[in-house]
Formats: sequence, C-alpha cells, structure tokens
Amino acid sequence: MLLAIDIGNTNFTCGVFDGEKIVTTFRLTTKEKRTSDEYGIWFCSLVENRGIKREEIRDVIISSVVPDVMHSLVNSMIKYFNCKPLIVGTGVKTGIRIVTANPKEIGADRVVDAVAAYEIYGGPVLVMDFGTATTYDLITAEGEFIAGVTSPGIGISANALRNEAAKLPRIEIKKPDSILARETVSSMQAGLVYGAIGQTEYIVKKMISEAIATGQLRNVTAEQVVLVATGGLGRIIAEGSELPIRYDTMLTLLGLWHIYKKNR
Repeated sequence: MLLAIDIGNTNFTCGVFDGEKIVTTFRLTTKEKRTSDEYGIWFCSLVENRGIKREEIRDVIISSVVPDVMHSLVNSMIKYFNCKPLIVGTGVKTGIRIVTANPKEIGADRVVDAVAAYEIYGGPVLVMDFGTATTYDLITAEGEFIAGVTSPGIGISANALRNEAAKLPRIEIKKPDSILARETVSSMQAGLVYGAIGQTEYIVKKMISEAIATGQLRNVTAEQVVLVATGGLGRIIAEGSELPIRYDTMLTLLGLWHIYKKNR
C-alpha cells in the first residue's frame, strides 16, 4: 500500500492507496510542531485504526509547502514504516512541463493538483485550489503549466474581517440564501462567498481569454478548457458559480498517486 501525504499551511491531507484505489483518508493539523516519534505514533495509530497494519505500507510519497516539518516527518516514515519517502520536487517525474519564468517557485501542491487535473480530465485544464490561499493554474493540452494566479483564501479574508473590525464576529463560511443580506452574519457570508464566486469567474475568464489571445492556448475555444476545483471551500464556489466547474475533493491525493506511479 501507498501512504500519500500532502502538507499544506493549515492541514496534512493524507490517503492510503491499495493499488489505484483510495481505501482511507485522514487529516492532521500542520501548525502543531511534532517530533519524528510523535509523527510516527500519530500515523501508525491512524492507519491501524482504519484496519491497516503498518507493515502493509510499502511506500510513502510527500508533497509539502511547509519546509519546517519535513525533517521530522521524513525521519518518522523511515523509523516507523521502514520507507524512504518520495518527495515531490526537483528531479521528480510529473508529466507536466512548467514554463513559467521561475519553475522552482511553483509550490509542490500546485504541481500535484496540475498533474491530477491533466491526467484525469485532460488538457487544456484550469485547476483551482480553495485552501489557505486560493490558486488558479492553467495547463495546456500539451501538458505545459503556463500561468498561475494566487489570491487570499476565503478563510484568510474572513479572519481579516473579524480581526480588523472590532464589532464583526467569527462566522461559518457558507453561501447565504440571498445576497440581499439583512443582518451582520449573512452580510459577511454574502460578501465572502459571492465575492469569491465573482473573483473566480473573472479570473478564470480573464486567464483563458488572455492565454488564447497571446497564443499560449492554441487551437481551442474558451469553452473547451476544463475547469476543476478542489480544496475545503471549493465545493461552495463550484456549486454557486455559473461556470461549469467540476469539484474533485480527492484531486491532490490522486495527483500524488499519479506522480508515484511515474517514478516507481
């Protein structure tokens, strides 16, 4: 079995694959610092709680945008699972060619999402990840990662409202019944969610139209670009948008599996 781990700024997203099938998933909080032994005990307990023996984990793949956790985590995989993890980074085969100005600046999470979207849905594809930050990445039919946009995540915007305005409360992020809000909570929800939907639709249309106009997307129409969303709040945006956005909650884990397959 394969243990796939994606380390984001907020959470570890983890999945166990038996062949091509995801048999279980779980999450850990990123911001708590742990030793290699703590990570090892956590992961052993989590997989064994799902009915999987630690000896059944034969390989590990990790993508990370949080360098500080990597030393302890990698050591925990070696000590507790007897596996030297495959780390997504320079020299790892992905099937995606990054043609931006500085390819090394593209985060591993974005590469993994791009791989999954291209392998599953084909190209051209525009993949959106609604996590701590919201990212928009455009991949051509030839598998070229040509552009990416980064904006504050919806959660960051919600926290900024609460922290910077003394009378605004902490709220649940959800789409209200109407944009015509009549009280504070639904007013904030409307601004955050409808604002994110509007931002998404504008950025998506602008990225695609400019890529076509400049010849970076060739021999395609805007309607032929597949739109895929993932991340914790991606479903709200996908369901609320007028664009034909597909929501795939397992996109990142599937991207890790595809990268593992190309390298092992």
